[in-house]
Amino acid sequence: MAIKDDITGLQHVGIPSVDLDKTIEFYKSLGFEQAGLFHNGENRCAFMRFGNLTIETWEGDPTARKAGAINHISMNTTDVEKAFADAKAQGLRMVNDEIQSIPSFWDNGIKFFNILGPNEETIEFCQIV
Repeated sequence: MAIKDDITGLQHVGIPSVDLDKTIEFYKSLGFEQAGLFHNGENRCAFMRFGNLTIETWEGDPTARKAGAINHISMNTTDVEKAFADAKAQGLRMVNDEIQSIPSFWDNGIKFFNILGPNEETIEFCQIV
């Protein structure tokens, strides 16, 4: 199978933040609701949702602070292990040698991996556990 068969839709767009509290308030002023706020080590990560659009924004990583500052787009998958195997079999440019996880996100954590697109864009494949 191809990786396209492992995707159920867009999960989120990732944008690193210079000031997370200010970023949360900005998106709230646009009508977004805060769907989640999680710790990842010493840093925090917020998920802001408006309809079917979710923005993941977090502190602690460098920010481009210019147009094109989106860090990644995340595709939703319900079987990250299969998606990982399919991505490797398809010969996609893998960023990660193994599946990553963040146990503090959502109720039971997430599992994910990243690939690079033809313009060096990062595309994440993420399963909410």
